[in-house]
Amino acid sequence: MDRQIQPPAEELAAPDIKSLFTGFFILGLTGFGGVLPLARRMLVETRHWLSEEEFTELLGLCQFLPGGNIINLSVAVGLKFRGVAGALAAILGLIAAPTAIVICLGVVYDQFHDDVRVQHAFAGLAAAAAGLLVSMAIKIVLPLRRRPVAIAIAAVCFIAIAIFNLPLLPTMLLLSPVSVLATWRLEA
Repeated sequence: MDRQIQPPAEELAAPDIKSLFTGFFILGLTGFGGVLPLARRMLVETRHWLSEEEFTELLGLCQFLPGGNIINLSVAVGLKFRGVAGALAAILGLIAAPTAIVICLGVVYDQFHDDVRVQHAFAGLAAAAAGLLVSMAIKIVLPLRRRPVAIAIAAVCFIAIAIFNLPLLPTMLLLSPVSVLATWRLEA
């Protein structure tokens, strides 16, 4: 895969409202079921609206907030560039096509959910979605590779949630201030 050169942060383009809507509309339409990896590609690599570091930091904030990460991310990006109107354009663009598709698929699934072929198709889609998430996780970690404190906090969070099955909210409430203090003290 060819890696595009990232322009300096001061050269990143600020999208207008129409661009926010169309960018997130295409993302919602093409990224059905695995939008975050495609969001990163669109925002960082293709449209250059955010740097790698900005994307990672913004996604970290969006993951901490209640709600879907991609929904939070679309609102945050829209707000960053065009305020409330940008946030509305981004979120409406993101959810318009998937909402219509989900309604149509729900009607079809209701008719054929007992069919083994349909069950196998959904199992295959789940595997593809898992692959997309692993790919995105690797891309998100790469900007952190020169920040050992961030890597350590991410590893502790992963172990706490994935291995020890600790609840997300208390884990995040504990690790967030630890992360801020450790980064401030050790990386400043």
